[in-house]
Amino acid sequence: MRLRRLAIALLVGIVAVLPAGCGDLVTPAPPGYFSMYITEPEHTLVPGNTTENQGGRILRSLFTALVEFNNETAAVEYTGVAESITSHDNINWTIKLKPGWTFHNGEPVTAQSYVDAWNYTALSTNAQGSSSFLANVDGFDDLQGDPVHKIAPRATQMRGLHVVDDVTFTVRLNTPFAIYPMTLGYTAFLPLPKAFFRDPVKFGVHPIGNGPFKADGDWVRGVGFTLSRYDQYAGEKKAKAKGLIWRVYTEGLTAYTDMQAGALDIQLDLPDAAYENAKAEFGSAYLERPRPDITSLGFPMYDPRYRDVRVRQAISMAIDREAITQVIFSGTRTPATSYGSAVVYGYRKGACGKLCELHVDEANKLLDEAHFDRNKPIELWYSSSSTGALSWVQAIGNQLQSNLKVPYLLKSLPWSQFLPLQDGKGMTGPFRSGWVMDYPSIYNFLESLYGTVALPPNGSNYVFYSNPAFDELLRQGNNEPTVELATKAYQKAEDLLFKDLPAAPLFYEVNQAVHSKRVRNVKIGIQDCIEYADVEVVQ
Repeated sequence: MRLRRLAIALLVGIVAVLPAGCGDLVTPAPPGYFSMYITEPEHTLVPGNTTENQGGRILRSLFTALVEFNNETAAVEYTGVAESITSHDNINWTIKLKPGWTFHNGEPVTAQSYVDAWNYTALSTNAQGSSSFLANVDGFDDLQGDPVHKIAPRATQMRGLHVVDDVTFTVRLNTPFAIYPMTLGYTAFLPLPKAFFRDPVKFGVHPIGNGPFKADGDWVRGVGFTLSRYDQYAGEKKAKAKGLIWRVYTEGLTAYTDMQAGALDIQLDLPDAAYENAKAEFGSAYLERPRPDITSLGFPMYDPRYRDVRVRQAISMAIDREAITQVIFSGTRTPATSYGSAVVYGYRKGACGKLCELHVDEANKLLDEAHFDRNKPIELWYSSSSTGALSWVQAIGNQLQSNLKVPYLLKSLPWSQFLPLQDGKGMTGPFRSGWVMDYPSIYNFLESLYGTVALPPNGSNYVFYSNPAFDELLRQGNNEPTVELATKAYQKAEDLLFKDLPAAPLFYEVNQAVHSKRVRNVKIGIQDCIEYADVEVVQ
């Protein structure tokens, strides 16, 4: 899932400017309710089109997935809707649902709810950002049209999906996929009620989920909305609070000010200015845990200037990751040495080797060999909505200027404009790239960001990297009979990725949160969100 982390440190020498927030006087949540900080999601709240973490956090308060993950070990747990997910060959899967689950409008959650939702997400004319997650289902290709040549999809339903009865459906994949049950904890695989298909636009602002909280009204852009406890929730973790209020802020500093004033209850993602003092200020109400993510510097593979791998290698080896994590982030980041998060299956510390280390002399030699024009500035792109990104992006620019003698320019756009530019091959230089785990396998980071199947608009391969050999290694991993053997093949694919270096891994983050005295039992979950149902309101 695309990362929209608001980084939390000030770059030495940069003057902090207080950006405007939501602008209104914020009052505490009513009795029994707690309020949560969020920034505006990229799209309306349709699961199949939610591919970034702000929208994903909201969806996880409204929906419950087929499976969930253990907060300590990341192991798959059948505490969601699925009673079992079984296969004899890793191609043909049978998914059995627990009975008694309902949507917030009273509709039963059935096998058809999943089959219809997955077909909708996969159909190219619906332009759902998570479409690529269904690409391994038999018949997916028939749902892919070609708008450029005005070729319509050949089908609207994947032949690999079949409803057996109300609580059972089967999935036939194109190839074996040993980790398939693990993937089903992602929001792309959430169910949809019949009400969605009657009015998808209305659903996007008033989602009807199957989770512990339900929407009381419509999502209002720039404001948010209120959720109330769903008393008919069939899951194991019923909400302890009466409700949850999602409050939209344009950035984190205003939210933190509201936290200090007691007007906001929980903030996950702290602003720059709070980085060093939050723990001392909030004491036991300060939380942190390693984040299942990675931040990288993506290279526009379509730009001739960055097509030579030696240029990409030089830029990567001219970056002092240790200095950035220590100076910019006060030691609360860890230099990345893999393309995957440190908490997922398949992570190998040091897999990147010297390419993720500082080697200035070798970097300059490579740049000379590639005949790189050092007089032309390197344009570094980031989203201006991610306020803290300026700090480390500018730090990288300063390092490139000092170590490679190449000037740089900072280029930024609001999130709503930045993403379409990425989709349309509009990056004119290296750009901030982030990903948060959808499910705990390195495959999620490799295929979602670098697989050919994930090229826009079907996925998040914004570097536009496409290598049949890389895709084949992923496919070979999928064909293995066990997760362990599959993971070894995925690691071979990662090794090939380091040879091509379409992005330079930078650092892993730490999730930080603070909460007010009104709430207790606040925990950061493994999927980059608060465990909403566990929160108790005490005032």
